[in-house]
Amino acid sequence: MTLMADDDSNKKATPLGNNPRTDSDMEEKMVDDAFNHLIESYLATKHRKKVEIITKAFNFARHAHRGVRRLSGEPYIMHPLAVAQIVCEEIGLGSTSICCALLHDVVEDTDYTVEDIENMFGPKIAQIVDGLTKIAGGIFGENASAQAENFKKLLLTMSEDIRVILIKIADRLHNMRTLGSQAKNKQYKIAGETLYIYAPLANRLGLNTIKSELENLSFRYEHPVEYQEIVDKLAKTEAERNTVFEEFTAPIRKRLDAMGIHYYIKARVKTPYSIWHKMQQKHVPFEEVYDILAVRVIFDPSSPEAEVDECFDIDVAMRKIYRAHPDRFRDWVNNPKTNGYQALHDTLMSQKGAWIEVQVRSRRMDDIAEKGFAAHWKYKEGEHTEAEKESELDKWLTTIKEILDDPQPDAMDFLDTIKLNLFASEIFVFTPKGDLRTMPAGATVLDFAFTIHTFVGSHCIGAKVNHHLVSMSHPLQSGDQVEILTSKTQHVSRAWLGMATTAKAKTKILSILRREEREIRRKGEELLDQFFESNQLTRNAAAIEKLCKLHDQSKAEELFFAIGNGTIQLGQHDVDVLLGKKSASWLRFFTFGRKNKNATDVPSVKSKPDEPIDRKKAIILDEDTIQHRYTLSECCKPIPGDPVMGYIDDGNRVVVHKLQCPIAMRLKANHGNRVLAAKWNMQQRTLLFPVNINLQGIDRLGLLNEMTQIISQKHSINMHKLVVECTDGIFQCDIQLFVHDTHEADDLIKGLATLKDIKSVVRM
Repeated sequence: MTLMADDDSNKKATPLGNNPRTDSDMEEKMVDDAFNHLIESYLATKHRKKVEIITKAFNFARHAHRGVRRLSGEPYIMHPLAVAQIVCEEIGLGSTSICCALLHDVVEDTDYTVEDIENMFGPKIAQIVDGLTKIAGGIFGENASAQAENFKKLLLTMSEDIRVILIKIADRLHNMRTLGSQAKNKQYKIAGETLYIYAPLANRLGLNTIKSELENLSFRYEHPVEYQEIVDKLAKTEAERNTVFEEFTAPIRKRLDAMGIHYYIKARVKTPYSIWHKMQQKHVPFEEVYDILAVRVIFDPSSPEAEVDECFDIDVAMRKIYRAHPDRFRDWVNNPKTNGYQALHDTLMSQKGAWIEVQVRSRRMDDIAEKGFAAHWKYKEGEHTEAEKESELDKWLTTIKEILDDPQPDAMDFLDTIKLNLFASEIFVFTPKGDLRTMPAGATVLDFAFTIHTFVGSHCIGAKVNHHLVSMSHPLQSGDQVEILTSKTQHVSRAWLGMATTAKAKTKILSILRREEREIRRKGEELLDQFFESNQLTRNAAAIEKLCKLHDQSKAEELFFAIGNGTIQLGQHDVDVLLGKKSASWLRFFTFGRKNKNATDVPSVKSKPDEPIDRKKAIILDEDTIQHRYTLSECCKPIPGDPVMGYIDDGNRVVVHKLQCPIAMRLKANHGNRVLAAKWNMQQRTLLFPVNINLQGIDRLGLLNEMTQIISQKHSINMHKLVVECTDGIFQCDIQLFVHDTHEADDLIKGLATLKDIKSVVRM
C-alpha cells in the first residue's frame, strides 16, 4: 500500500546525520524516562494492568523509528511516547489505545505494514492503527483536499471504534504543542485546520480541557500579538479577580460547610481564545468582556441516588445568599448535553454589582466535563450499562455513519456537513407523546421531521408547533412540542436545502435529490437511445461528443439529464449534425458566441505570478505586487497592517485573505498545502484601501458635522459612502472610506471614539 506523509503535523522525519549529533546516552535516558513516566501514569489508573503489551509496542516502535528525528531535533520516538502519555493521562484510555498511540506512525513512516501490526498485536490494534494511517488513494477525487480525505478515513474507522479519533486528537494536541519548529505557512495551515475541525471535534466528544488548549495554541500561532496582549492583560488583572473570587465564595463556603457537604470551589478563567473570540463577535475591548471569571462548585454526593438532588440543594443555598439572574439558569443535569456534559449553571449578582456564573457539578460530572464522556463510554473496562449503550454520543455516531454512508462528492461540502454537527449548541424539543429530542440550535421543522424518519422528512408539508400551524422552515425553540404533518403527494426539491440546517437532514435531502437525478439521467439516456434507433444512427463516443458540443453540455451525464427533464428536445437538426450535413459552428457562434467572448474578455493578468512560488517563504505585499501579482480578497478586504495569508487558487493565482476571514479558515482546513505566509512592505504609501466603519451612539444636533470634521479635516481621509439612521434617539452610521493602512484606520477610530455621545466605533 502506498502511503503519503502526514503534512498536518510536525512529522517530517529527517535522518540522524542531518542534525547535530547529541550525546546518545543522554537521549537514550530521555526516552527511557519518558516511557517509565508513561507506565507510572498507566499503573495509577483503574484499567487492568497490561504492562507487557505496552512494553512490547514501545520496543517495536522504538526499533522502527530508530535513527530518525523530528523537525525539532529530538528522537522521533518521543512523539509517539508523548501521544501515548496524553491518551493515558489526559483522556484516560487503556492499554489498547496506549499501544495504538505508540504505533500510530509506524505504518506511515516505515516499511512495516498493517499486516505486520496485526500479526504482532492482533486485529483490534491493527484496525485502529490503520484508521490513523493516511491513504494515498483519493476518496473525493484527484483534485480534492488531502486533509478532507484523511479526515474521512478517520471518521470511517471512528464509526467502528471511537478510540481512533481520540488518539488522533491526542496526536494533534502534541503536534500543536511543538508547532514552533514548523515554517510560518505550515503553522497557518495546521492551526487553521485545528481550529476548524479538531477543536470542535474535541468539544463534541467532551474533551473540554483539550479543546481549550487546541483553541489557544491555534490562536497563539495565528495571532501572536493579540494573544500576548490578552495574556498580559489577564496577568495584570489576576490579583483583582482573586479578590473578587475570595469575597464572592466566602459566604458560599460558610453555607456549604454548615450543610455538611464535601466540596471544593475553584475559579474558571476564560481562555485567551474565548476572550478574543467574544471581542471579535461583540466588537468590544478586553475591558468590556464581563464573564472572564466563573466559579465552579464541585462536590462529592452522599450517594449516587442523591447526586441530582444535592446539585439543586447547593444551588438553592447560593440563591439564598445572592440574587439570581431570572434568564440565565441552565439545567444540564436533568438534560445533559449530547457530549455527556452535566452541570447546573446559575448566574448570581456579586457584592460588587457584577453578574458571576456559578457551575455546580458532582466529581463524576466534573471528570466527564474535563476528560470527555467518550473515555467513560463503551471502552471502559468491565460491563457497561444499558443507559451507556443508548447515550447521546451513540446517537451522534449513528448520524456520522449516515453521513459517511452517503458521502459528499466535494471535500469542502463533506467537511462543512460534518461541522454542522460539531459546532451547534442545543435545544430540547418534544414529540406529541412527550418524548424529548435534542436538536442543534437553529434547527427547523424540516430538520425535526428527518430525525423521526426519512419518509416523514421527505413527505413533510409543515407542522403544528405548540398546536399552531407553521411552515417547514419554521425555527424551533427549546420546549416546543412538534407534530409533523405529511402528504403522500409531497416531493423533495432543491429549495429544501435552504430550509434545513442539520447535517442529517441536508445529507438525506441530497441523497434523495441525487437518486431522482439518476432516474432522470436514466430516462434521458433511454430517450437518446430511442432517438438513435429511430433515425438509424450509430451511438458511439464521437456521436455523444458532437451532441454535447452542439447543446453546450460539458459531459455525457449533463446531456442525459437535460434530455431527461425536457430541457433539450432532440430533432432533425441533431440528425443533420450527426450525419455531417451541416456544420454547427455558425449556430454555436450566434447562440453561444457572446458567452465565449465574455470568457476571454476578462484576462487574468493580475495575480498570476510571473515566477515560481516558493511555498516555504512568505510572499511580500508591496505596491507593485498588490497591483500586478497578487489579488486582495473581496470577502474580507484586507489592508496593510492586517494579519494576512496567501492562497494559491485553482488558476494558480495568489489571493490574499485576512487570517481570521471565515473563507480563509475553510481554506486553511481544507487546502492547507496551498497556504502561503504573507508580509506587508508598504513603504511608499501610495495606494488607498477601502475600510468600513460603524458608529453607534446617542443622537444630537451637530453630531454628524463633528464626525465629518474629524474624518476630513483632522485626519484628511476621503469618504466614499456614508449612511446614517436615527431611531428613537439612537444614532447609527456606516461609513466607507479610503486609508493607507491599519494605523491610519485605528487613529481615525480613536478620534471618532472621543466624540461626545458616541458609544461604539468599530471597523467592520
